[in-house]
Amino acid sequence: MADAEYVPPRMADAEYARLERATAELRAPFALVDLDALWQNAADMRRRAAPKPIRLASKSLRCRALQERVLAGDGFRGTLAFTLPEALWLHACGFDDILVAYPTADSHALRALASTPTAESVTLMVDGAEGLDLIERAVGSAPPMPVRVCIDVDASWRALGGRVRVGARRSPVHMPAQAAALAREIVARDGLKLVGVMVYEAQIAGVGDAPPGRPLRGLAIRGMQLLSARELAGRRAAAVAAVQEAIAAHGAPPLEFVNGGGTGSLERTAAERCVTEVSAGSGLYGPTLFDAYRAFTPQPAAMFALPVVRRPGPGVVTALGGGYLASGPADSGRLPRPHLPAGLRLERLEGAGEVQTPLFGRGVDSLAIGNRVYFRHAKAGELCERFNSLHLLVGGRIVDEVPTYRGEGRCFL
Repeated sequence: MADAEYVPPRMADAEYARLERATAELRAPFALVDLDALWQNAADMRRRAAPKPIRLASKSLRCRALQERVLAGDGFRGTLAFTLPEALWLHACGFDDILVAYPTADSHALRALASTPTAESVTLMVDGAEGLDLIERAVGSAPPMPVRVCIDVDASWRALGGRVRVGARRSPVHMPAQAAALAREIVARDGLKLVGVMVYEAQIAGVGDAPPGRPLRGLAIRGMQLLSARELAGRRAAAVAAVQEAIAAHGAPPLEFVNGGGTGSLERTAAERCVTEVSAGSGLYGPTLFDAYRAFTPQPAAMFALPVVRRPGPGVVTALGGGYLASGPADSGRLPRPHLPAGLRLERLEGAGEVQTPLFGRGVDSLAIGNRVYFRHAKAGELCERFNSLHLLVGGRIVDEVPTYRGEGRCFL
């Protein structure tokens, strides 16, 4: 069963009333973004990352209109896309300085990249010679202009002589010598241009250090993150230095950027001298996975509303739909969470379902058929895969409706 959020009763009642007044003319289900909360989160993220710029992770928003608004403000520069087709589309829409976060095997998109001026604005992620070969087969060994690439260095923590591994299974490039070897491989190919290094520490940026009701687990996570951060700071600096030395020996230009971090580690990563920029995006929406951090508290900005359509019996109502589960390990932390009215909770066996979501808890009997319940998603941009648009809230009124990627007919994964 997902724990109900604790919100002071008067504050929760006032917030629920505000949402209901603002959205009275909308038909549920619908999704909304509270712009006041989003801009508050953006300001906090800028403060935590200062003086380093934040590259905006597009998969965390999946709404072109909001991405444009965020990038137009201070502190955010460039986009971290999650696929090459998405990067090509964003560039065609006017976005610039796009780093594709994950390696691509899309030969069609690679040919499109090489045959247009887009190549000057899009950087691909690579982590091995096999990926370089694939790029060259798609675009040729001498494309009209070199393909910009960035080396993805694995940030996982290897303890006990490598017998324990903590972190996402990403790049095979882990040690500085491996990064330097790949750099030499890249600069030896005329059709490629090495411009950056990325080192993303998922075990720090994406794991909350204060899980509710689990103090011992929180203590263990904080210990792991401290040791991992210490090890990574030295290894990241050494990897960057090794890459710079390798490309200088070949007479190639120095790196343009070194990227790292995420919403959960902005201040820690930005403090490292070798890092020139950090990436983040989820903190703008403030999903529930970020409720378990001690260092910062994002405001809930993105949420969705479901209508109550059934009353199976006393003490329970059923909302329509709601099975918007987040990716990752299959546990209760990936379920959406009832937000308002306060005190509601999911049922252990049914959870949030494709067609219905039973709700229990304080005040449930006061909900009438047709009333709305507001939920928060466990992650950020994944919510936008379920809705064609986002209603934008400022103060007590809806000021705009903007399409999500889905609403623009775009599905990149």
